[in-house]
Amino acid sequence: MALRLTGPKTIFENASMVSQIVIEQLEFRGRCGVTPEERARPQPLAVDLELDCQFESAGRSDDLRHTVDYAIVAERVVELGTNQEFRLLEALAERLLTALFDEFRVDRIKLWLRKLHPPIPQITRSMGITVERTRLAQQLIGAEPRPANFLIQQLPRLPTTGKVLDVAAGTGRHTLFLAALGYQVEAVDRDSQALTQLSSTAQARNLTKITTRTVDLEPLPPQKPNLGQSTYEIILVFFYLTRPLFPHIMDALKPGGLLLYETFLIDNHLHHHHPRRREFCLLHNELIRLTSDLRVLHYDEGPHVGLHDAKSVYTAQLVAQKPLPTGPLT
Repeated sequence: MALRLTGPKTIFENASMVSQIVIEQLEFRGRCGVTPEERARPQPLAVDLELDCQFESAGRSDDLRHTVDYAIVAERVVELGTNQEFRLLEALAERLLTALFDEFRVDRIKLWLRKLHPPIPQITRSMGITVERTRLAQQLIGAEPRPANFLIQQLPRLPTTGKVLDVAAGTGRHTLFLAALGYQVEAVDRDSQALTQLSSTAQARNLTKITTRTVDLEPLPPQKPNLGQSTYEIILVFFYLTRPLFPHIMDALKPGGLLLYETFLIDNHLHHHHPRRREFCLLHNELIRLTSDLRVLHYDEGPHVGLHDAKSVYTAQLVAQKPLPTGPLT
């Protein structure tokens, strides 16, 4: 086994720093083969790994606790590769990726897994597969239910930390997804049973940064929904529309905070008869008017890929920012 440390190197596109731990030619004998006969005899396998992680603080402190311990990584790979049987290299690679993302603070993994002496006479060297995956991609593979495509597309706009409010969260597909990425998320909904289910799912997944709160989002006057004042860096609203709620949503945003909103357009009612009631659909440009106090960063109306990719749905998609306070001109 060879080890190489690289980085940090500047990525100008996003001005971030990338550091890598590289493990080369980690060899072990594993049971991997399509036939029972092939799996009956351990055969030599090798793995190369590139692990994107932050180890600059370890370089300054000379403290192993501030980096990924590559010796433990190697031990874990060998343990998984030798103690389990696999029909396919692809299945072994997925098992390794899942374990490494779950157990180590790495942001991206590139893996080359190969049989050093494959049982095919015409192949004189190795045979294998390569997989390159980010932590976000790994989260999406395991996300159930899958978050909205619009949220996934807009992730690069979001601050990397901060408090998130998920309005009309239901059972929490977006709450669970963002919490798995490290965000602190508060989910509000009028349905207490849905929030109870969300809390149970969060506990089962060991997601500790989720809180829930039952809120009547459509109270009768003079009551008002309590969403807070300048509390959240990010507010999400997906496929929920009650127009009197908009001032309270904007009040709850911190200055500089972002609102991500997507829901049905009137076109979806006309084309697909869903929602059945027209008032649950936005008119053209209505979402911009309802959020006129915010600065629009992204807006789009039209057909968009649906949740299950079966057919498009007509929606309005908005990303808008609450302005920062401005001082007196001097």
